[in-house]
Amino acid sequence: MRNPDHEALTGTPERSCILTRERASPAALVRLALAPDGRVLPDVRAKAPGRGAWIGVTRAALDEAIAKGKLRGALARAFKTAEFTIPADLPALIATALERNALDRLGLESRGGAVLTGAERIETAARGGKLHALYHAADASEDGRRKLAQAWRVGSDREGSDLRGLALPVPRPILSLALGRENVVHIGVIDRAAAQRLSEALDRWLHFIGPDLNSAPCATAAQGASAPGTAGTTAPAVRLHEEFE
Repeated sequence: MRNPDHEALTGTPERSCILTRERASPAALVRLALAPDGRVLPDVRAKAPGRGAWIGVTRAALDEAIAKGKLRGALARAFKTAEFTIPADLPALIATALERNALDRLGLESRGGAVLTGAERIETAARGGKLHALYHAADASEDGRRKLAQAWRVGSDREGSDLRGLALPVPRPILSLALGRENVVHIGVIDRAAAQRLSEALDRWLHFIGPDLNSAPCATAAQGASAPGTAGTTAPAVRLHEEFE
């Protein structure tokens, strides 16, 4: 996880996961913070005031750390207090917050003009070499995925490679709501910087959820290949203070 040249190259200080002690960019980790009522809550946008603690593990690893008391001990050292409560549903809260953050990023990039929807428009951009990332709803057809992947490989001069899109662990109604468009099945990103921003948000979500439910690998760094794939969350949206989302 650690890149010793990261700080020198980006000027962004790394943080240590309190459970593994591995270091990474804050964009790859999840910050936990203390709410005014003493609960430990996810602060995925790193906006909450006060002392924070960073984790970079999967949901399964976090469940194990909670069950064995390792998370409490690590948080006590990070917060320098034992006066806090770990919600029983903390892993679900984190998964929900990361999903919301990733879908919000999709919406932002869509409003900024960096996102295409509709198979024909995406295929045209892909064959024209303008595609930087490709995503699909979980319920997109295999034929549709294959057709767009082939167009992307042709436009990228990578025929014969395994370049393909990433199936997100949410169905088309969720993607449609996030983008404010109807029947979003496929998503193409035509701006490199937008693809990188999406990569960071999606990587963090998918890494936390874990590999079991996300079967479609990501083909390029712009799509989020650096983090293990993850599964869809089924927890309902939780309304928290904005600082703790």
